[in-house]
Amino acid sequence: MFGRGYQFWMDGIHATGLIKISKNPKVLDKGGFWVVFITFEGEMKFAKFRRVRRAEFPSSEWTPLAGHWRSTLSKSGYMEYVEKIRSAIECGGVYQVNACRQLFINASHKRIKLSGLFSKLLRENPAPFASYLSIPGYEIASASPERFLSRNGSRIETSPIKGTIRDDEDIFGEKDKAENLMIVDLMRNDLSQICEPGSVEVAQLFREEKHPGITHLVSDVIGTLKEEVKWSEIFKATTPPGSVSGAPKSAAIEIIEANERVRGPYCGALGWIYGDRAELAVGIRTFWSEGDSILRFGTGAGITWGSDAESEWQETQLKARKLIAIAGGVLPQ
Repeated sequence: MFGRGYQFWMDGIHATGLIKISKNPKVLDKGGFWVVFITFEGEMKFAKFRRVRRAEFPSSEWTPLAGHWRSTLSKSGYMEYVEKIRSAIECGGVYQVNACRQLFINASHKRIKLSGLFSKLLRENPAPFASYLSIPGYEIASASPERFLSRNGSRIETSPIKGTIRDDEDIFGEKDKAENLMIVDLMRNDLSQICEPGSVEVAQLFREEKHPGITHLVSDVIGTLKEEVKWSEIFKATTPPGSVSGAPKSAAIEIIEANERVRGPYCGALGWIYGDRAELAVGIRTFWSEGDSILRFGTGAGITWGSDAESEWQETQLKARKLIAIAGGVLPQ
């Protein structure tokens, strides 16, 4: 039996009363409402709750943190990582890699609770795929702006984000568009493995989405799923999300594994599945804890041959700055 307090919320869907956790995606094909949590490395957890209803997230207070956040990579270390990727691109083995780092802070001597932080995120940094999950071993408060997979019957859609500018800037550069196009091609290939031949298409290319403090370049790729396709097949073809790995995906993941620590929930997937309907977000702009006093947050940038290491570092800072200010504490420079 699970204790009280475990819950899930996303876009008005509130699930409480945890009754089961499975690691087997076959449970999804049997129907019913399941919460889906997949780490970047592919660890899967599917949670079933006793009650699922439409409701506002139960608001609670958050006491801002004090102290300094630390980074798994310093500025110089991250810039060296960028140059390693550029060297790999020059050799022709990869075209784009999403280079990430994690920020972390010791919040207190007690186990932290992120429900208050999520309440604050909803107020001060609303995001289309904001979600909260509390299950044994993990608590996640996400302000994700990015759709990973939406499914309605046989129709499936993904909306990769590639390209970020400040909200006071007006024009995306050619590097942003080239990077976006690479990931669009990657996602077209991923969906083609599970969709009817000829059904995968780019519904919209290079649309701009405004979010608190930043503007993103987003594209939409849609397709018609093959008959009787299983969720295990969908996950095998599409995880980890292409926008936060790179192209080709296998080569990008090798570089990521060699240069980063385990990402865990960051850059994974979080959302829900109910039969042939689903809404899954990419786990970016995400805080999480693992049952201890350490609060973690990930940030990253897409690296291409045209990348400037200093600019990429500043992009990771831009993505983190507002959210770290909401949580409290000092962002390392």
